Amino acid sequence: MGRGTASPASWGLGDGQAIPWEYAPAPESRDIVSLRARYGLFVGGKEIAPRGGQWFTTIDPATEEPLAEVARAGVEDVEHAVGVARRAFRRTWGEMPGRERAKYLFRIARILQERSREFAVLETLDGGKPIKESRDVDVPLAAAHFWYYAGWADKLEYAFPGRDPRPLGVAAQVIPWNFPLLMLAWKIAPALAAGNTVILKPASSTPLSALLFADVCRQADLPPGVVNIVTGPGEIGLALVKHPDIDKVAFTGSTAVGKTIGRAVAGTDKALTLELGGKAANIIFEDAALDQAIEGVVNGIFFNQGEVCCAGSRLLVQESIAGPLIERLKDRLSTLRVGDPLDKNTDVGAINNAAQLAKIEELVEIGVEEGADIYQPACDLPARGFFVRPTLFTNVAQSSRIAQEEIFGPVLSVLTFRTPEEAIEKANNTPYGLSAGVWTEKGSRILSMVKRLRAGVVWANTFNRFDPTSPFGGYKESGYGREGGLQGMLAYLDLGERH
Repeated sequence: MGRGTASPASWGLGDGQAIPWEYAPAPESRDIVSLRARYGLFVGGKEIAPRGGQWFTTIDPATEEPLAEVARAGVEDVEHAVGVARRAFRRTWGEMPGRERAKYLFRIARILQERSREFAVLETLDGGKPIKESRDVDVPLAAAHFWYYAGWADKLEYAFPGRDPRPLGVAAQVIPWNFPLLMLAWKIAPALAAGNTVILKPASSTPLSALLFADVCRQADLPPGVVNIVTGPGEIGLALVKHPDIDKVAFTGSTAVGKTIGRAVAGTDKALTLELGGKAANIIFEDAALDQAIEGVVNGIFFNQGEVCCAGSRLLVQESIAGPLIERLKDRLSTLRVGDPLDKNTDVGAINNAAQLAKIEELVEIGVEEGADIYQPACDLPARGFFVRPTLFTNVAQSSRIAQEEIFGPVLSVLTFRTPEEAIEKANNTPYGLSAGVWTEKGSRILSMVKRLRAGVVWANTFNRFDPTSPFGGYKESGYGREGGLQGMLAYLDLGERH
């Protein structure tokens, strides 16, 4: 092209002005997943109908259309599942050599990779998260956890030298709706590697990936009763964790439900892991690389629509750079694409359920009423489905509800600080203690901040990075115990003393 020749408008170039770039739709095919009209419970290696004959409907949060009917378990179903899991533990899995258990976990990991596209589409249909997140984060990480713990299954004596590691027995695992497959992998993989059998209770709004995982267990020829999946409302999960023949309880979800579970198992000898809510501080110092930090902020709060327990929902910015950072952040928010979760261009998908959407909208209104300044980028939301605009609050008071309560949505509150001491005081001024982020070019400052932040996980110059080799968990009302790494394996073992 010669000098002076006009550039095509589609290049995004004009007479000194940028022309808005429009994305063509790039939808993933729904046909990758073959949904059945009805799904039963998975107990003893086979699908069975609920004894009470009750079912519930799971819907697509992006369209509000029904996806499938799912079994609603009752107390009798819980009793049956626990008995089946106990028999499988005593007769096969608990005494199986670690090298043999490892083969099954390797097989499951490989099948998850082979069926990764199917699982990604199902996670998006059932949960509302963007397909690029399901495809690039959730499913690969789930498979990685099975690979990792498969490698430890025959090396427990080396992992815990001088001890005699033994499985606990039957584990009750209750998982949330924000990461259905990944939370399943976080819990089932170490439990099986350690020699335990499990009963998993998925969230009632996202049961389908767990039921598809049941098919993976069949495909891997996992012995019957080693993995059991019981679907139903929250009270079924509570009945499961209260059962006297349960040896280990693992729960991820809200702090309120976590407290209820803690009270339910108090006074028993059940092992307990709780991974609960959070109100993470993402702290940006004046020497941070701002463009990099802004991408970390966006990933920290708008990934998975902010429905992340460790989301960086409080942004603490050093006062000297607050103005330019907020302006750049607003520009970045204006580029986020909100809409069809199955579109590969979508950045922010659908909120998982109507109740959660109502909670988010209520707290956004409260933020405005309390005097904070609100910014929401202009974007057209779909006519149907549970959608909300990415939201930025500035001039937020430390005492404001939006700075104290877990919103669990794409809502970011900005506060400022002058000194590292002030940043620490504000960051720790919360009942939660799950995660935090620090952005600075000074390594000594990173180490100093990490030492003083009361958070189970602190990211430095990044956010929301996970690896199966690294433990994850919180302090205070964010729970206790760790998942991932050797610490996650330890939660499913009785080390005893070597004789």
